[in-house]
Amino acid sequence: MILGPGARCGPTHGRVADTGAPRAWHDRVVTLHDSPFLRACRRLPVPHTPVWFMRQAGRSLPEYRRVRADVPMLDACARPDMIVEITMQPVRRYDVDAAIYFSDIVVPLKAIGIDLDIKTGVGPVVAEPIRDAEGVKRLRPLEPGDVPFVSEAVGELVGELGERPLIGFAGGPFTLASYLIEGGPSKNHEHTKALMYGDPQLWADLMQRLAAITVEFLRVQARAGAGAVQLFDSWVGALSADDYRESVLPYTSWIFERLAELDVPRIHFGVGTGELLSLLSEAGADVVGVDWRVPLDKAAQRVQPGTALQGNLDPATLFAPWDAVARRTSDVLSAGSAAEGHVFNLGHGVLPDTDPDVLARLTEYVHTETAR
Repeated sequence: MILGPGARCGPTHGRVADTGAPRAWHDRVVTLHDSPFLRACRRLPVPHTPVWFMRQAGRSLPEYRRVRADVPMLDACARPDMIVEITMQPVRRYDVDAAIYFSDIVVPLKAIGIDLDIKTGVGPVVAEPIRDAEGVKRLRPLEPGDVPFVSEAVGELVGELGERPLIGFAGGPFTLASYLIEGGPSKNHEHTKALMYGDPQLWADLMQRLAAITVEFLRVQARAGAGAVQLFDSWVGALSADDYRESVLPYTSWIFERLAELDVPRIHFGVGTGELLSLLSEAGADVVGVDWRVPLDKAAQRVQPGTALQGNLDPATLFAPWDAVARRTSDVLSAGSAAEGHVFNLGHGVLPDTDPDVLARLTEYVHTETAR
């Protein structure tokens, strides 16, 4: 198989090695490698622009609400049967080009013993915020045995998805640090920034531990069969470029360096990161997710050469009449043609009250408009 520039053809997602595995397994590997989503991530020609949606599995789907009824979020994230069902729901409904593993960014923290919960209408809440050295020491390394349900669920999903890739994901170190330090969601991240500015050594220890936990969580997913991974550093847009470069970039770069051995595309996404796009790319991602604030042709000028883009329709657009949705989607596709590779997505997650029928129509529209 001949690969184009930037392609990473590894032992489990590209070349067919003499491993003794059944021929059917080899056939699936080659076919999966040629999926539109993975080809776009690798900046190769595609039959159409691939589509998936952040938070495509979740509250906007009535079938999700039925399955999750009376089941706490973190319980659902630890049950392989629910993980598989919820991950597959948007694939069946929307015919998207990739599935994303159903979980939450705090799952690995819960798995190592941090006392936290996800409260409806609030988000992750930490019982004892971590703001000193003793608290940081509670963050022990994550081991595969801490999350056996992940490997089981990913294995089942890979079997169900066939030629469609599964995206593994984890929270980025700054976002995880903010939840741990603030004790929950925060608008200003004041305690987080105070620790980052006031105690650089403690901050470094915290970030190193979180980076190691993140790498292991993503490794578990990729080794079980995930075809790509996405790092959601959702709140990192709260930082200036200088603060990001000094206090976050070294740890994010370390994460992506460790993931390189897995030979799967690595996606990096944050909200409000227009001024950080070059740095997000510099960290080592193959694909940089762009929120709706920066047109993709402008984003293409900001990222490093050899970087594909993902995004970036404003999620609120889906509440407008279809003519407006189609027009703005066409604008995104046009701007995305300036990128070396483009995966169509929203500029953030699907909003809870979004009409699922609009997302299904949107997927079909992108596929039809970009068919080559």
